[in-house]
Amino acid sequence: MAAKEKADNSAYKQLKQDLAAGTLGRLYVLHGEEAYLRSFYLEKMKEQLVGQGMAEFNLHQLPGRDLTPELLEQTVDALPMMSERTMVLVEDYDLFRAGESDRQALTDLFGQLPDYCCVVFVYDTLVYKADARTKLAMALKEHGSVVEFARQDQGDLVDWVHRRFRALGRDIDTEQANYLIFLCGDLMNTLIGEIEKISAYARGQRITRQDIDAVATPQLDAVVFEMTNAIGVGDFDKAAQVLGELFQMQEKAIPILAALGKQLRQLYSARLCMERRGTAGDLAAQWGMKAYPAEKLMNNARRFSLAWCRKALVACAKTDLALKSSSGTERELMADLLLELSTPAGKAN
Repeated sequence: MAAKEKADNSAYKQLKQDLAAGTLGRLYVLHGEEAYLRSFYLEKMKEQLVGQGMAEFNLHQLPGRDLTPELLEQTVDALPMMSERTMVLVEDYDLFRAGESDRQALTDLFGQLPDYCCVVFVYDTLVYKADARTKLAMALKEHGSVVEFARQDQGDLVDWVHRRFRALGRDIDTEQANYLIFLCGDLMNTLIGEIEKISAYARGQRITRQDIDAVATPQLDAVVFEMTNAIGVGDFDKAAQVLGELFQMQEKAIPILAALGKQLRQLYSARLCMERRGTAGDLAAQWGMKAYPAEKLMNNARRFSLAWCRKALVACAKTDLALKSSSGTERELMADLLLELSTPAGKAN
């Protein structure tokens, strides 16, 4: 598997600099997985451009489904009232799926936006997909800024978790912050709710592993990791218990198997990496994952042989076919797979 490309965050850094200097431009596209950051900086832009008092007159919100180039041009032409600038906020408009004449009209408009106006396209429910070959893409690059709010690096995210807990009067060390991110995922919108729950539950000022485990809602990948970890140490009862808990939480077999299959492919990659004297950093680059889960994966892979990893992948594929052909009940098929993966032959030599 080829290493995943790291997101270009130069436009994100420039947006922060522009906000700090009070020099926002005339055209922005805001998109990306990290909805928390996207919303945070959008609010900062609103505050700087139109403030609170005259926002009713100078902030123009246009739903993407109703947008036409003509409507956008009319809105852009509206002069600010008792303010230096206006802000035109367009929500979920697919720029590159517009008709050819509309794309040309937008291209022309982007080249002549007035200094008093800032046009912001925000992608929330839609995924932003640009076509770099088009004139429209070149106009966006020349006259505006396309800002991607990607998932944050582990170090930045850990620092943010520290700050969020401190704001609630709690402390958390780096090890537990890493564990929380591994357990609940690395999207800030999800982590905020978990941080608030944990802070409300904890009795001491410092957050412990027990506090996290008591109330945090783990993501499926983390639960499946716990299951494969139990298999690795030969604890079939624990692995079966985790599978049973997943079914009790109304998880379906197909998503469980998909997460397990991904985990097994990663284990195989980790084992190959170890055979080649690679590092957790190499594995992280290969899968586009953060350092902490890569290190946990490498540690887990030490318990398995290459032969077991190959066998496990084949067994997983057979179970997937059986599930999709309905040759048995979901629970029985998953239990059989777990039993096959838990055989003593699975242990690394």
